[in-house]
Amino acid sequence: MTETQDRQLWMSTLAKAPAERVAALWAAYGATPAFSHLRAPEVGGVMVRGRAGGTGAPFNLGEMTVTRCSVQLEAGAVGHGYVQGRDKTHAEQAALIDALMQTEAAETVRAAIVDPLAEDLQAAATARAAKAAATKVEFFTMVRGED
Repeated sequence: MTETQDRQLWMSTLAKAPAERVAALWAAYGATPAFSHLRAPEVGGVMVRGRAGGTGAPFNLGEMTVTRCSVQLEAGAVGHGYVQGRDKTHAEQAALIDALMQTEAAETVRAAIVDPLAEDLQAAATARAAKAAATKVEFFTMVRGED
C-alpha cells in the first residue's frame, strides 16, 4: 500500500467513525500536541454526486453538510479533517490525528486510535451484512420428473 493510500484509509476511517468514539479514544490517548489552526473548524456543504448502477452518467444526488478543519503541529506536520455533519470538535480531532499520523508518533496513534476505529467500523459492517443476509430469500427450481 502506498503512503497516499494509507493516508486515505486512515482519513476515511476518521471521517466515518462516530464522533463520540473518536473523542473517547482521543481522551484515552491523552496527549494533545501544541498546534495552530490553518483553517479553524467550519461548517459548509458539498454536492453529493451519484451514478445510476455505478457506471451511468453522473448526476447531482443532493447536498450534504460537512465540517472541515486544518491544523499544523509545532513540529510542522499538517493535518486535515473532513467529517459529515456539524461537529467541529470531531473535525479538529480528525485533523490532529491526521497530523500525528505523519510524525514519529504514527504507530502509537495507529494502535491507540485508528486501529480500534477501523475494527469498530468493520464490526458494524459485518453486523449489517449479517442482518441483511438473514432476510435473504433463496429461490430454486425443482426438477420435474418428465425428463
